[in-house]
Amino acid sequence: MTNIRVLIADDQVMVRQGFTVLLDAEPGIEVVGQAVDGTDAVAKAAELRPDVVLMDIRMPGLGGIEATRRLTEPPDAAVRVLILTTFDLDEYVYEALRAGASGFLLKDASAAELAHAVRIVATGDALLAPAVTRRLITEFARLTRAPRARLKDRVGGLTERETEVLSLIAQGLSNAEIAERLVVAEQTVKTHVGRILTKLSLRDRTQAAVFAYETGLVRPGH
Repeated sequence: MTNIRVLIADDQVMVRQGFTVLLDAEPGIEVVGQAVDGTDAVAKAAELRPDVVLMDIRMPGLGGIEATRRLTEPPDAAVRVLILTTFDLDEYVYEALRAGASGFLLKDASAAELAHAVRIVATGDALLAPAVTRRLITEFARLTRAPRARLKDRVGGLTERETEVLSLIAQGLSNAEIAERLVVAEQTVKTHVGRILTKLSLRDRTQAAVFAYETGLVRPGH
């Protein structure tokens, strides 16, 4: 099996080196490079073709948000971005999710949590399960500038069951948990999720969750 290729972008050398040591010790994961800022991350990603980029937000020069946007914007972009943040929930993390990141990870994560996060986003899924992720999305959903009426028109294209599944995705439930809640097969949930992403032109579950909050389908605190 091919190793998951990881690029680490952070302006702090201790963070880059620490994460490199932790990930290189994990089976099936290989750190192929390090970047000191957003510009370096975009250049190194083009050169090294990583599967996952661990991206800090606050870096000198080009920051993590714009770097994330540049990496994920192309229609054929295959790279996944995992945002690195501190426990105090950086105010810019939500914007990074809207820019195309597949989730975020706390900088004090354990080796097991780090490896799990990398494997999750590398498969094309989103890191939405931790309660702190739901807390972040609800906290910063109000920051969106997207016209809500236009977004609601897109929700209207979903079936009642698809709308229900979208709501549960936004609450951080996994496919297995959604299947249990709705008393259906997990494969049925996967099918619904795929149709939701296609109909709404969304990249992954993270964007689906953000979309649900932006349209008011799910409200912070509910």
